[in-house]
Amino acid sequence: MTLAIVQATNLTKQFERGQTQVVALDGVDLSVARGEFVALMGPSGSGKSTLLHLIAGMDKPTAGQLLVLGEEPAVMSERTLARWRNHLIGFVFQSFNLIPVLTAQENVELPLKLTSLPRATRREKGETALRLVGLEDRTDHFPRQLSGGQEQRVAIARAIVTDPDIILADEPTGNLDAASARDVLSLLQKLNRDFGKTIIMVTHDPHSAAAASRVIHLDKGKFVEAEAPMATAV
Repeated sequence: MTLAIVQATNLTKQFERGQTQVVALDGVDLSVARGEFVALMGPSGSGKSTLLHLIAGMDKPTAGQLLVLGEEPAVMSERTLARWRNHLIGFVFQSFNLIPVLTAQENVELPLKLTSLPRATRREKGETALRLVGLEDRTDHFPRQLSGGQEQRVAIARAIVTDPDIILADEPTGNLDAASARDVLSLLQKLNRDFGKTIIMVTHDPHSAAAASRVIHLDKGKFVEAEAPMATAV
């Protein structure tokens, strides 16, 4: 039996918006096995990004339990959580979140600055990550010198440089043209297939979701449908 790498039980998240209480997640149950590539789909406000942030330990649930890699992020101290997240979780944002005054190499090395690795080792790991995403010839380029697709690949290199167990991607193709989106999705499939990375990706695009091996639909904080594996080459 394959152990779940993410296990959510009756997971609920509520926000206060003025005098109104908004239910972002409404008692969801989720199990993701190690090595899966799962896409979370749903309209804006369905709770998919909230779920991703809870898995990353960037927010805490209102009720229910969430275990990630056998740990409960919600009960960790901030220091423990930061160390746990840095070593085990890679996060890819829609807006890339690269620092404009740093080169591609320097952006990728950022998570390693929180470790005790010597400078030469950080450099080597950053170069390896950039090579994996096909940007070994762009190490000294600044974000403004890169295309949107290249910026997102740098962001993915940054997410994988610590060799995390889980990659969380929040609309990773949302700001990209069709060709760049295909490149990014192919890269995520490669990381899943060849390196065994567990990937959970939020998307509103059915074509992007088709890159995953399982698609889960959310609406108004609840899972409304789960489709069988449907991974396709992109």
